[in-house]
Amino acid sequence: MSILNFEQLNTYGSARNAVVTIGSKSYRTPVFMPVGTRGTIKAATARDVAEIGFDVVLGNTYHLMLRPGSKVIQSLGGLHGFTGWNRLMLTDSGGFQVMSLGAKFDEGGVHFKSIYDGANIYLTPEDAVLTQEEIGADIAMVLDVCTNLPATRDQLQRAMDLTHSWAKRSRAAKVRDDQAQFGIVQGGSEDDLRRESAQAIVDIGFEGYAIGGLAVGESRDDMLRSIEASTPFLPDDRPRYLMGVGDPIGVVESIARGVDMFDCVAPSRLARHGGALTFQGKLHVKNKKYEVSDAPIEDGCPCLACKHFPLALIRHLLLVGEATAGTLLTIHNLTFMYRLVDGARTAISENSLDRYVANIRNAFAN
Repeated sequence: MSILNFEQLNTYGSARNAVVTIGSKSYRTPVFMPVGTRGTIKAATARDVAEIGFDVVLGNTYHLMLRPGSKVIQSLGGLHGFTGWNRLMLTDSGGFQVMSLGAKFDEGGVHFKSIYDGANIYLTPEDAVLTQEEIGADIAMVLDVCTNLPATRDQLQRAMDLTHSWAKRSRAAKVRDDQAQFGIVQGGSEDDLRRESAQAIVDIGFEGYAIGGLAVGESRDDMLRSIEASTPFLPDDRPRYLMGVGDPIGVVESIARGVDMFDCVAPSRLARHGGALTFQGKLHVKNKKYEVSDAPIEDGCPCLACKHFPLALIRHLLLVGEATAGTLLTIHNLTFMYRLVDGARTAISENSLDRYVANIRNAFAN
């Protein structure tokens, strides 16, 4: 019996509402997962994130295995004990991070240098599985080969073939039966490769399936086309996860195409630079017109920042370099992302997703 249960509640076209249960914990889809790269979301605490309502956060295997190391985390009760997050946690395999460092791939694994001390490291698919089992993730991603776009067809074919080979090895290496493991579809922006990859990864058999290798330089239209080429070949009774996508238009357009799960650092990164996400579009808090504004970032937003702090104060804190500004804006932007996918869930159940997507597209068109 699978550790993961996917209960579909209702649909609208390709979009669906569902409840995913892993062990004794569950989450609703569509879902956005805040990214806690080194064990916490930057400028926010686990309590902040839980109070917004999130049930899943993402941790980064690449950074955590280098510092403080999987053995340290394991000795402190795993990721949940170490981070203070007692809800579900997904960990990526580190494939995207090593790609961004100019890593060298071979049949066995990937060579790269630590960003902390320059040490030479060789990571295999089996190493990635073992590390994620040691640190106690609830959902573990297999090691894949991600390629920046644009790329040649030969490069995409090579990355896809290695990803398939590593996925088989990762599945064979899996030991923990209380951990869900997700396979990853590659193929760049080539529709036929996406279809081939989806079928190959499904044939191996995983608890969930991710669409990887997107939001790495291609246009949004190419990204959406690649999703459309992949999702029809992914099982209806398993979650579908689009890795690294967090722009509001991309999220809702992907939900309409059958994607269930998302993660991205962009909302919290934008916050630390003075940007706020609202249902009217992006707001630049440093703008002088907010110098004496006693209004919240967004009317009707239930977040801590909007309930208690005027725009004038947050702007002032940004301009004087006070870290509290980043915390308040991070809490706001994460609240927006929670409300964004929650609104999509409602729109699916009320058969109004097309209108909802159009509203978000119009708000963030510029």
